[in-house]
Amino acid sequence: MPLTMLFGGARSGKSALAVGLGERHDGPVAYIATAPIVDDDMAQRVARHRAERPAAWSTIEEPLDLAGAIARASGAMLLIDCLTLWASNLMWDDRGDAEIERLATEAANLTASLDTPVVAISNEVGLGVHPETALGRRYRDVLGRVNQAWAGVADRSLLLVAGKAIPLGDPWDHLRDTTTP
Repeated sequence: MPLTMLFGGARSGKSALAVGLGERHDGPVAYIATAPIVDDDMAQRVARHRAERPAAWSTIEEPLDLAGAIARASGAMLLIDCLTLWASNLMWDDRGDAEIERLATEAANLTASLDTPVVAISNEVGLGVHPETALGRRYRDVLGRVNQAWAGVADRSLLLVAGKAIPLGDPWDHLRDTTTP
């Protein structure tokens, strides 16, 4: 079954599209939430996301063990929201870059092997201002590699901007007609 990746910036429409895909699915849906509630703003965001989802969906709140959450939701369509916070959570848990990339590859490969559809969400943070701090640059780079691991096994990837989607493809496929052998 397909693994669909939804990339984009804040408020680009990623979560709304994921929920819409889940609502169109004819079967159970499990929502894997990676966001830790660390302040009032995050509590309001989580409450808003919960209100946007159908009550019949199961929710698995898991900030660190993404592969375990995926395994616990077997048989349901999975909506993973989001890899952005999951990578951040692992960094705050003092995980090294190589470990985070390994865990991302393992979780991505696990989802690609499932018999049910998976929609995973992640932010594209490399398009903005160059981070001022070493931690910000590390996070941008780690998340970029996490995103590449997931996109590398995805059946389709979309970049969302202002609620509109641009399909993403293998750059070598796009260059095939313009490169010389």
